[in-house]
Amino acid sequence: MSGQAREEGGRPLGYPMFRALWIATVVSNVGTWMHDVGAGWLMTSLSAEPLMVALVQAATTLPMFLFALPGGALADIVDRRRLLIGAQLWVLIAAGLLAVITFAGLTTPALLLAFTFALATGAALSAPAFQAIVPELVPRPALADAVALNSLGVNIARAIGPALGGVIIAMAGPPAVFALNAVSVLGVLGVLFAWKREAQAATLPAERFFGALRAGGRYARQSPELQTVLVRCLGFFPFASALWAFLPIIARRELGLGPTGYGGLLGFMGAGAIAGALLLPRLRRLIPSNQLTVLAAILFAVAMLGLAKTGSFAVGCLVMAIAGLAWIAMLSALNVAAQMAVPAWVKARALAVYLVVFQGAMAAGSTFWGWLAGRIGIPLALVIAAAGLVVALLLALRWRIGGESRDLAPSSHWPAPIVAEDPAPDRGPVMVTVEYRIDPARKAEFVRAMQEMRRIRRRDGALNWCLNEDAAQPGIMLESFVLESWLEHLRQHERVTQADRLDQAAVNQFHIGTDPPLVRHLLAP
Repeated sequence: MSGQAREEGGRPLGYPMFRALWIATVVSNVGTWMHDVGAGWLMTSLSAEPLMVALVQAATTLPMFLFALPGGALADIVDRRRLLIGAQLWVLIAAGLLAVITFAGLTTPALLLAFTFALATGAALSAPAFQAIVPELVPRPALADAVALNSLGVNIARAIGPALGGVIIAMAGPPAVFALNAVSVLGVLGVLFAWKREAQAATLPAERFFGALRAGGRYARQSPELQTVLVRCLGFFPFASALWAFLPIIARRELGLGPTGYGGLLGFMGAGAIAGALLLPRLRRLIPSNQLTVLAAILFAVAMLGLAKTGSFAVGCLVMAIAGLAWIAMLSALNVAAQMAVPAWVKARALAVYLVVFQGAMAAGSTFWGWLAGRIGIPLALVIAAAGLVVALLLALRWRIGGESRDLAPSSHWPAPIVAEDPAPDRGPVMVTVEYRIDPARKAEFVRAMQEMRRIRRRDGALNWCLNEDAAQPGIMLESFVLESWLEHLRQHERVTQADRLDQAAVNQFHIGTDPPLVRHLLAP
C-alpha cells in the first residue's frame, strides 16, 4: 500500500457512509442519554427506594446480557443492514409509546422499567451488527481509528445528551425527553435505508441460528486474546457500575441538584471522555495498552471515592470529568482489543460475547450495589466498590491487554479435500486425520507445538481432537478430529487465518520426508 493510501486509510470520516452513519448515531446516542437522564430522574420521583433507582441502570444493561448473543448470531448469518433497520424500528416504537404514556401521566415504576428494558433490547440486538459493519465501511488501516472514533461519538453524546436532557426536563418534563429520543432514531433509519450494501460473496450456505450461536461460544472459549478482554471486563465493570447506579440519587439528595444540575454532572463526565479520546492517540504512543488500562482503573477508583465524599456541585463536576477520562481510556482499550482479537466470519458473535460480559457485569453490579447501599449507605458502598476496583488490577499481571496483533485475514491455505465424489453437505460426522512422521527424539517438542493446533481445530468447529502415536513405528504421529458434518468441515477450510498458517508451518517443520503430512477424510457410512 502506498504512503498516500495509508494516509487516507487513517481518516475514517473521509468515507461517506461511515461519516453519515457516525453522525446519525451520535444524534441517536444524544437521544439515548437524554432518555437515561429522564428515566433516572423520573424514577427518583416515582420511588424513594435506592434499589428501584439502581434498577433503571440494570434495565438498561440487562438486555445486552440476554440478547446480544442472539443479535450477534443473526448479524453473522443474515443481512446486517436489514437487521439494523428492524432493531431501530423497534426502538422508535418503544420510545414513542413511553412518551405517550408519560404525557398521559400513566407511568409507574414497573412501566418505566419495562419500557427502558424494551429500548435496551433494541440496542442489544443491533449493537453487535453496528460494531461488525465497521470493517465494511472503512479499510483495515483505518479500523483502529474508526473504533476509537465510535467511542468518541458515544462520549460526545454523553457530553451533550445529559446536559440537554436536564434542561428539557426542567422546561417540559420527562415526556418531552422521551419523545425527542424517538425522533433521534429517524436519522439512523434514514442512513440505513440509503446504504446500498454490497452483497457478501458466499460459496457455502449460511449457518443456522443455533449452530451459529454454538460456533460463537466455541470461538470465545478457544481464543486466548478474546478471553483476556473478557477477564479484564470482569475486573472493571462490576465495580465501576456503582458510580452509574448511584449518580442520580447523589445528585438529587446529597448535592440537592435539579435535573439541569444532574445533566451537568453527566455532561462533565462526557467532556472528560472527549478530552480523554483526544489524548488517547498520544497516550497510546507513550504508554503500553496494559499500563494504560491500569491507570484508567486507578483514576476511576479515585473518582468513585471523590463522589462518595463530595458535598458540592463544583467538586462533583471535577470528579465526573476524571471519571469520564478514565472510562473512555478503559472502554477504548477493551473495544479495540476485542475487535482485533477475532476474524470477520465470527466478528459479530465474538463482539456480542464481549458486550454480554460488559453489560451483564454492569447490570449485576448495579443491582448488587443498590442492594448493598440500602443496608450500609451509598458512601460506604462506593468506597467498597473503589477498593474492589483496585484489588482487581491484579488481573493485569496475568491477562495483559495489547501486544502484537495477529493477522486474522483468511489464508485459504488448506487444499481442497480429495474425494471420490462430493459428499452431501449434511453427511457426517466427519473424521479428519493428519499423519506426521517425526524424529522420535523431538516428540516432546512436537506434542507441545500440537497444542496450538488443537486449539485451532476446536475453535473452528472440531467436536473433539486427539493425537496418537503408532505403537509399532515410533515417530508416526496421527492427529485426528471430528466435525459434525461435511459442510462444517468445508466451513473450517474458510475459517483458517494467516496466523493459523504460521502455526501450522511451525508444526510441519517437525515432519520429515519429501512428501507432506498425509491427510485423510473419513465419512460415517
